[in-house]
Amino acid sequence: MNSESIKILHTSDWHLGKQLNGYPRHAEQVEVMQEICSIAEIESVDAVIISGDIFDTANPPIESTELLYSTLKKLSNNGKRAVIAIAGNHDSPDRIEAPESLARECGIIFAGYPNSSIRPFELDSGLKITESDQGFISLALPGKNIPLRIILTPYANEIRLKTYLGEQNSEEELRSVLMNKWNETALKYCDDKGVNILAAHLLFMNEGGEIPEEGDDEKPILHIGGAQAVYTNNIPSQIQYTAAGHLHRKQILSPDISPVVYSGSPIAYSFAESDQKKYAVIADTKPSGKSAIKYIELTKGKKLLRGRFSDIEKAEKWLSENKDALVELTMATETFLSAEERKSLYSAHDGLLALIPDVINKSEIQQNSKTIDLQKNIEDLFLDYFFYREKAEPSDDIIALFKEIIAEETE
Repeated sequence: MNSESIKILHTSDWHLGKQLNGYPRHAEQVEVMQEICSIAEIESVDAVIISGDIFDTANPPIESTELLYSTLKKLSNNGKRAVIAIAGNHDSPDRIEAPESLARECGIIFAGYPNSSIRPFELDSGLKITESDQGFISLALPGKNIPLRIILTPYANEIRLKTYLGEQNSEEELRSVLMNKWNETALKYCDDKGVNILAAHLLFMNEGGEIPEEGDDEKPILHIGGAQAVYTNNIPSQIQYTAAGHLHRKQILSPDISPVVYSGSPIAYSFAESDQKKYAVIADTKPSGKSAIKYIELTKGKKLLRGRFSDIEKAEKWLSENKDALVELTMATETFLSAEERKSLYSAHDGLLALIPDVINKSEIQQNSKTIDLQKNIEDLFLDYFFYREKAEPSDDIIALFKEIIAEETE
């Protein structure tokens, strides 16, 4: 039996260009990309797989595009390490594949569609695509005598799957066609003399089990215009490790058979992820053997914290104690927060991104609120409305600004 192994760094859901409530995350993303590059070097990995949602939108900012290319170039180690990146449901598959001709000169391989065909190439480093088919590549890696085979399944909804799967679109047909395609590819290319990987941006689940929860910040794959969940037992038996993308929390399905691993996002992207640690995954795999999996915690990126208070002073103290975090604060009060209270809370923390009032007796306040008296002049109506919303009188500056706006409208 061949004792040689291939070590892969698996990461996903980078969401480059993502903001949180308008707060830019680019600086944090730069830091965590550097951290992932350092892990690849320290662990001496042979290949890197990025399992989709590389960008947050189909039209990312220029700085995010530049960050992607510079990161992938570092990861490729001048063509000595294979880097494979597939499109997710946030990505434009055409944009992902656009730099393919230039990228492969560095050993970087992009796949935007499930039926993408990667053109063979060979680099001076010894990195080479030895076999290629729709949704499949076999790689010869520098210094390795065993091949790395990867079945590539970027995200595809029902519309995107038409050319790949035909006109079938029911859940059972989708799973069956995917399974048949995977099995056909595995039987043709994936024997026990190499390492066999599935890289997919899909929602996997154990048949008969619960559907994994898609987080607040993940565009749902299921339902309208999406693709159905795929069962782990649809994966061919030849596959030794499935590098999955889409879910932002690190998790593993079917660990005792062929592990389906979600590496999760590298930083927390919504306050629903505030209690999550983030990881890069190392999968060390021998031919016909089980992957040895190691999780390396990522330390960059600001913490996201949720707090709930009923006392303004206690809330401000908590904010002052967590200056380095991004914060969502819920204030449970008997009345609406005044403008002064809101200003005081926001002044206490630059990273307070969401202030949520939880008014205990809101219905009573609304029932006791005055009806609008349209006989009043516009200035009095504005004063009534401002007090209704803020439970405080407007400042002289606000009144002056309102009068200036009214004067301009009159002119």
